[in-house]
Parts: sequence; C-alpha cells; structure tokens
Amino acid sequence: MIEAFLDLLRIPTISTRDAAARDDAAFDAFHEALRRHFPRLHTLPVVRVSSHGLLFHWAGTSSDRPMVLMAHIDVVPVEGGWRHPPFGAVVEDGVVWGRGTLDCKGSLTAICQAVEDLLAAGHTPQQDVWLSFGCNEEVAGDAAPLAVEELRRRGVTPWLVLDEGGAVAYDAFPGVDKPIAVIGVTEKGVTSLELRVDGRGGHASTPAPLGPTARLARAVTRLDRAPMRASAPDATMELFRRAAPHARPAMRYALNTAVRSRALLTRLLIAAGPETAAMVRTTVAVTTLSGSPALNVVAATATAGVNIRILVGDTMEGVIRHVSRVIKDPQVRITVIDEGEPSPSSPLDEAFDLIAAVTAEHFPEAVTSPYVMMAATDARHFTKISERVYRFTPFEMTRKQRESIHASDEHITVDAYLKGVAWYRILVERL
Repeated sequence: MIEAFLDLLRIPTISTRDAAARDDAAFDAFHEALRRHFPRLHTLPVVRVSSHGLLFHWAGTSSDRPMVLMAHIDVVPVEGGWRHPPFGAVVEDGVVWGRGTLDCKGSLTAICQAVEDLLAAGHTPQQDVWLSFGCNEEVAGDAAPLAVEELRRRGVTPWLVLDEGGAVAYDAFPGVDKPIAVIGVTEKGVTSLELRVDGRGGHASTPAPLGPTARLARAVTRLDRAPMRASAPDATMELFRRAAPHARPAMRYALNTAVRSRALLTRLLIAAGPETAAMVRTTVAVTTLSGSPALNVVAATATAGVNIRILVGDTMEGVIRHVSRVIKDPQVRITVIDEGEPSPSSPLDEAFDLIAAVTAEHFPEAVTSPYVMMAATDARHFTKISERVYRFTPFEMTRKQRESIHASDEHITVDAYLKGVAWYRILVERL
C-alpha cells in the first residue's frame, strides 16, 4: 500500500516564488503518477486550480454538510546533509525517508488512498466530500484562494474543513509522557515588514554619527527589548488543562495550579523558553539585514526584514502601531511587505468532536486537545467560507521528526503512514 506514497515522494515538486524557475515538468509528472496510482479517484469530477492545484468532488447522499480535506503537492527546497537522498524515498527498518513525508505528501497520499479504498468498496459518503490539493502552499501562492473562490462560485459552504497541522505528538511537553494529539483550531497571522533608513553614505574614513546602519541597529535593538504583551489564548488554556492530569507528579501540580489562571499560565510558558513563549504572544523576529556593499563604504541605505507571527487576539494594525511606538524614530521607514491577520478560532462543537473521536479510536493512548498553530497553512483561506476549519495530520511524530520538517532527514514510519490512511477512511465513513 505504500508504493504510491514512495513513487510520489520521488518527484521533486519544489516550490519557488520565481515562476520561471519552477519545474512544471515535475508537477506534471506528479499529476500523472496520481492518476496511475489512484484510477478510481480520477473518475470523480476534478477542477484544476492555479497551475497545478486540484479540486476533486465526491458527491454524497446529501450536500447539506460538505467536508473539505486538504493537503498540498509542493515541498520546500532541500538543504543540509541527509542520511538518504531527499527524493530517494528510501525505506529502512520500517522508516520512509524523504522530503515531503510529513509536509505534506504523506497526508495527500493517505487521503487519496483512503478515498480509493472506499470507492473500491462501493462506499458513498453521507455528505459531499471535496479534496483540495494546493500546488504552491510553501510560497503562500494562489491555489488555495482560487479553490475557495471555486467553491464559493458553486455555492458550497463547508461544514468541516481539515488541513495539515497538528499531529499525534510525542515528547510534546516536559513531564508529560503521553502523546498529545493537537488539533489546530486557529493559526497565527503572518506579516512581514521592512525597516529602512536612508542617509548620505560616503567614505568609511569619515563616518557621520548615527548613520543609516547605526540608526537601524538602534531600531532593531529597541524592538528586541520590547516584546508584545502576552496572554494565553483559550485554545492554549484548554490544551494545558487536558495535558495536566497526565503529567508527572511535580509537573502535574504546577500545571494544575497554572491552568486556574490565564496570567499564571502565561508567565509559566514565558519562563519555560522561547518555544512555549511563542504560544502566548505575538513574536517579532528580525530575519534579514542589508547595508553597505563594501567594507570601506558607509551605507547610504540600510534595511531590515521583520517577520511577525500574530497571535489570535492581536491585529496587524496593533502590531504595526507597536513597532512604530517602540522604534520611536521617524527616520526609520516601516513598509508592509506581506500581511495576514490571525485566523478566527473554530468552535469545539460536533465537528471538532468528530475529529477527536476518530483520533481517540485510532490513538487511544493520546490526549486529544485543541491548540493554536504557529505556522501558516492554506487552511487560513478557507475561513472565508467555513466556520469550522481545523488543522490536524493524523500521524504519530516524535520531536525529532517534527524538527525535520523543512529541515534535513524528514521521515515517517510505515506504520504511522498506514494508521493515517485508516484514520482518513474512518473519518469519511463517520461523516
């Protein structure tokens, strides 16, 4: 059952913002392999969106509460040293190694396999099922927004949307030995700014005080010293409420105490380090810097790129106001490069309960909980047409596996992949 997965992993569908550099032949080959491995799936009506996105429609006995299952075809470029060739799809000791195993050809292939199996069994879903496979998620491309517009044009209002996101996470929190199956009910917004300072430049032997680089450095330092206010969102409070009873005794006491107070839990997560601190505040990271092109030339222009992940409850307008107030220098120009508000929170109602129930059945040892997703997904676009947008990848992942996403040595166990196929199959059957 993993042959299709391995075949699709070997096709280097790498995303790039430069359309001229994109390997369309790889995406064409992916489509052809998908048709070859899943012939029954391709008897369903399908619409091509953007360059290589796909939107399948599986008609159910009713269209009152349609479901959308999402994944994306594209992967990020390869960097670093790999144990096995990144597009080799090598299977070693029950582990599949390769770019896209977790992000997110694993999800895409598992969805296709589940649908193929159900079609072979003559199953008709109780509700319409749509499969939305983007082709440029990794570069914040247009495939997902175009899929949303296509569904809107057809009058489809999804009852449930499920995209990649959380996982059955092992080693999730210190002192909690049980895996946590985290289902993203919202995600941070992503906004990028450019800070720019212009000056007269000149020879490095006669520098003027507070030139462009020094003024920019002061602005960056001020930003670094003034983080935004912190407050644990509702989903984060609920996550730790559910995890607390399963913690070891010392940690259990601390968590049980902290979850009684939003302020106390917030302080605890900030003190635990940058990874947990990011769960309770909007983060501001200076990621790129540029100045003079030569060591003996004073920069006439200095710029810094700022990547901001906006926590639910904050807004882009408020973040830019904070940045301007903290920098406190009119000579530092602030320009918005990309903008994105945090996604609205989806409810913990029967749609969430359906995902949680299937998860509890397949992963009975895990604690299932909502959470705030830190990264951006295509799911954020679907909040325009659905109130119930969730982010969950039904794969067991260790901390080491999660750290391999967008890094080297991305991998998944064969057993975890097959469990994921079964999970999607049951979800469709229970719809």
